[in-house]
Amino acid sequence: MSKDKNKNAILKKDYERVIIPTYAPANFVPKKALGSEVWDQNNKHYIDLGGGIAVNCLGHSNPDLLSVLHDQSKKIWHTSNFFINKPAIELAKSLTDSTFADKVFFSNSGSEANETAIKIARRFYFKTNIKKTEIVSFTNSFHGRSLLNIALGDSETFKEGFGPLPELILKAKFNDLSSVKEIISKNTAAIIIEPIQGESGIQPATKSFLKGLKEICNKHSVLLIFDEIQSGIGRTGSLYAYMKYGVIPDILTTAKGLGGGLPIGATLVTNKLAESLETGTHGSTFGGNPLVCAVANKVLEKVNNPELLEKIIRKEKILVNGLEKISSKYKCFSEIRSAGLWIGCDLKRVGEVKTLLDFCYKEGVIAVSAGSSTLRIAPALNIAEEEITTALERLEKAINKFES
Repeated sequence: MSKDKNKNAILKKDYERVIIPTYAPANFVPKKALGSEVWDQNNKHYIDLGGGIAVNCLGHSNPDLLSVLHDQSKKIWHTSNFFINKPAIELAKSLTDSTFADKVFFSNSGSEANETAIKIARRFYFKTNIKKTEIVSFTNSFHGRSLLNIALGDSETFKEGFGPLPELILKAKFNDLSSVKEIISKNTAAIIIEPIQGESGIQPATKSFLKGLKEICNKHSVLLIFDEIQSGIGRTGSLYAYMKYGVIPDILTTAKGLGGGLPIGATLVTNKLAESLETGTHGSTFGGNPLVCAVANKVLEKVNNPELLEKIIRKEKILVNGLEKISSKYKCFSEIRSAGLWIGCDLKRVGEVKTLLDFCYKEGVIAVSAGSSTLRIAPALNIAEEEITTALERLEKAINKFES
């Protein structure tokens, strides 16, 4: 196809002219999508195993979500938080009814949800006249791209050139309780952890580690924050991963899948911690937007369904078995890890995941990366089994070319 007829190439050229180059996007531009199917500007067909990085949990243009969006759009879009809006109340009630939490703060993203969690933790001890300001996070973690969140995270690349960063962030080793015990002190306010690390390639914490963290927190009066921005909203086969572990945090952050494709974040807390924030101490212009909250409430209703959650585990097995067969044939993956419909495949060819993704796109399958050496799969939770079969067939063709 000539460049003057390639609509993908034309749009990408426009993109490069007007968008700050913080991303390295694919060479095709999606035009429309339905469920787990995507078509680009040239009408090429793809199966989506990336899910917008675990965001499109019910697929593209889900009819039930569209119906709610349409209905709410005819009522009210935005109010600001000088006013109460009913969809936000309904969503908060759904979240608290489904979890350990008593109250919710709504924001626009996972980064903002984590910022809120840290503010609550520090404010809680400030209000009780106890000087606790240190925050413990972990190696290989990712919590977002704000200055605070890159300080909490463990990527030097994300930090370079953005200093000085917020201080009093201490780093312990993931899945190593002794490293936590070495650095925790009377000044430690909170420990923040992803129960399953996403950006480092679907790396789960052990149950004994999380239980040990909870014991340490209880012993030293430290708050335990679970960052479930990626692992939440059914991704692992339970509404939130903490439910599988049987370890209840003091604060939980959630985003990505919560809006089913629309931007929303939420910080969930108990009443005791909620009292730390009085009127005027925190806020968000768009947080709790009625349009987004109405859709998110429908997402939660559909995902928090035993039948759907059970199917996630069945589809996980289909995908993992297929990936293992491909790896056995082509010797391409050194390890495959999964947590529900959230899978990380480490490439034996270190540092070449972008090359593999390019082959995937050519064969009509969408996946994403985790770092430079891990293929990450996070499809819609309601992806059809026949779509998984087709995607695996296309992925095998991509692997065949990648390994040739």
